Amino acid sequence: SRSLAACEGAILLVDATQGIQAQTVANLSLAREHGLTIIPVINKIDLPNADIEKTRVELATLLGVPPSDILAISAKTGENVTALLTTVMERVPSPTGDPDASLSALVFDSFYDTYKGVVASVRVFDGTIKKGEVARLMRRDGTAQILEVGVYAPEFRPVAELSAGEVGYIVTDLKEIGDFRVGETVTHEARRVAHAIAGYREPKPMVFAGLFPESHEHFQELREALTRLKLNDAALSFEPTRVGSLGLGFRVGCLGLLHLEIVTERLSREFGVTPLVTTPQVAYHLHRQGGDLREVTTAGELPEPHVIEELEEPWVNLEIITPATSLGVIYGVIKERRGTVKKSTTQYLGGDRIMIYAEMPLANMITDFFDALKSASRGYASLNYEVAGYRPADLVRLDILIAGERVEALARIVHRTVVVKEGRMLVESLKNLLPHEQFAVALQAAVGGTIIARETIPAERKDVTAKLYGGDVTRKRKLLERQKKGKKRLREFGRVSIPSEVFLKLLKRPSS
Repeated sequence: SRSLAACEGAILLVDATQGIQAQTVANLSLAREHGLTIIPVINKIDLPNADIEKTRVELATLLGVPPSDILAISAKTGENVTALLTTVMERVPSPTGDPDASLSALVFDSFYDTYKGVVASVRVFDGTIKKGEVARLMRRDGTAQILEVGVYAPEFRPVAELSAGEVGYIVTDLKEIGDFRVGETVTHEARRVAHAIAGYREPKPMVFAGLFPESHEHFQELREALTRLKLNDAALSFEPTRVGSLGLGFRVGCLGLLHLEIVTERLSREFGVTPLVTTPQVAYHLHRQGGDLREVTTAGELPEPHVIEELEEPWVNLEIITPATSLGVIYGVIKERRGTVKKSTTQYLGGDRIMIYAEMPLANMITDFFDALKSASRGYASLNYEVAGYRPADLVRLDILIAGERVEALARIVHRTVVVKEGRMLVESLKNLLPHEQFAVALQAAVGGTIIARETIPAERKDVTAKLYGGDVTRKRKLLERQKKGKKRLREFGRVSIPSEVFLKLLKRPSS
């Protein structure tokens, strides 16, 4: 959204082998909100399985333009790329702005360079910015000395100044990585603008997960990697936490499941840190008796039931593009996860492709919904979603007891309609994952004081009569009785420890 805010036009690029995807429609809507000139383009026309005409019809239907207005190119071979660049120059309006006005520049990206430090990519709307000037960061409410001004060509190329309508980078004397946030407005300290550039909204994390280092020695490396990653990812939030046998780690907040996957992939590729990721959870709204409102993301944050007036869960609006042949199966997948389809708004994109509009609780979507969607459509469906707000829900705390003791790290917030199914799945998984002890271990799922599911891990059997080679049967009976008493004592005083690898396998296990 910040990159779109820094532009006058956008190229809507569609893969000729894939057709329009749900994310394409979402980004198109965002570009239209910013009033950008849209240039529709079909790419990868050199591939043997490219269906150019079908994709052209879909794009023309979506945009409401003649099919002849849609360019077809191959970025690989260069076919028609020159025509595309000419079209950009002809159709995209020139940047506007007053070079003599007060400086107003938007930070649309920022990153860390080993030699320059924190580098901010800016679009200058008004005024001029030069090396040596003192800049004011309006949202941070701080100042910075401009050490270098330049453009990307595509490498760093220092210039004397950046003027209205230009895009480039600035390097300042700021040492803290988080000082330059994406969406920041830069102006002059001595000659400020009255207001920051409009349209900036602080991103609100909706999905939370635990990131833990593979070993305790790598905790500091993970902290530094997350700190640097947050520089150009304004939606990322993290704070230290400790969970069970996993030890120290971070509770990370992301916009969604895709965002979480991107974060973990970037940690691995850019910083060489491969974290262990726990099952994602969503943020709920808790209304306490007396009107107090707070946000909870873990079952441990829930107070006693008599204190809770109401719980609300986040819902999302879904946009699903799928072949018409998969429509019935996808309806069933949505219904299984407490979702509803808005049939009156179903849109035909041309050919056999349909866009479905639906709504669903976010907690049900972030588990295995995308995988189920791909299976139902044989891999052809695509998904996009946005948070639609919070709605009251009948939510309960699901506790897991191992040998009679509640394990706080395994507690979950679950909808009452699926709590029995979820409890059974968890205790069955634990039965298969936990190692056997010398005594029988009871695994229980409970809601409040009610046990809703139970499994038992049988005791590891040892043949204490193996050393006997004969004699009276009472000798054998005496050994068995002694073993029985020992197991009873272990059952009363023995403790079960969960190995970290077992704990992780359980947490990563997708919910149904």
